[in-house]
Amino acid sequence: MFTGMPGDRARNHGASGPGDRERAARTSLAGSRFADVRWVGSTGSTNADAMALARDGAAEGVVVVADHQTAGRGRRDRTWVAPPGGSLLLSVLLRPPAGVAGAVTMATGVSMAEAVEDVAGVSPGLKWPNDLVVAGEGEDRKLAGILAEADWPASATISAGWRQPAAHERVAVVVGVGLNVCWPTDDAGIREVADRAVALNWVAPAGRVEQLDRVDLLVAFLRRLDEHHGRLLTGGPGVVMDDWRGRSATLGRRVRVELGAGDVEGTAVDVTPEGHLVVETLGGQRRTFAVGDVIHLRAG
Repeated sequence: MFTGMPGDRARNHGASGPGDRERAARTSLAGSRFADVRWVGSTGSTNADAMALARDGAAEGVVVVADHQTAGRGRRDRTWVAPPGGSLLLSVLLRPPAGVAGAVTMATGVSMAEAVEDVAGVSPGLKWPNDLVVAGEGEDRKLAGILAEADWPASATISAGWRQPAAHERVAVVVGVGLNVCWPTDDAGIREVADRAVALNWVAPAGRVEQLDRVDLLVAFLRRLDEHHGRLLTGGPGVVMDDWRGRSATLGRRVRVELGAGDVEGTAVDVTPEGHLVVETLGGQRRTFAVGDVIHLRAG
């Protein structure tokens, strides 16, 4: 379980409720790919809501935001719990060609890292495959998590098994982000997660803390995502992957890839155009991983 704690509320443009925040975000994003913002007070999971919209035929660019999730999920169906107002919880519906769908998570990570830097003055690293982290005295601490889920074209599944969709076929991808924005610093519950998680109000420069605003963070993220997703569609994953490498907290590190059985240790050396991690093992072999939990190990 990953638990976010409620803290001092972000400004949110003085908004008194989700409807006000929705209107503020829509106004700021008018004319962009992501102007269709739907902000609710509470829901089970923004990813589930956005995927339901996708299956009902919603267009690319719908954004579902919630003040609170009762059934938020991370990778491998881990529970994500964040009390109201403490985090920015959102999901975006994209419909990229299958050939670049694997890079959507990377584009999302780069976009959110840039948005956090723009708004909060904090420059997080990107931990493969789907976390934003802030360096600490020990292990990096998690600032945000990303969960991308795809609904492949009907033609991709056949009675005999899986068929890789053609590169031009469109895929519905819902990418969810949970960003820890404002947590208290004096709550007893914080001690349970403070060694592995962090919130922006803990690490932002003093002059930025009072200005932290979930609407501003959302708008900055969606503007950056509009840019990076556009580049992904027109130029392929190369530039996005270069941007991800430049912010990576994983590449060049000694890592352990936890697979459930047969864990692998080595040095993370690259990511492929599909977003897979390349690790040079202790035995000198290079292995490529599409999935797996990565633990950053201390040198030596």
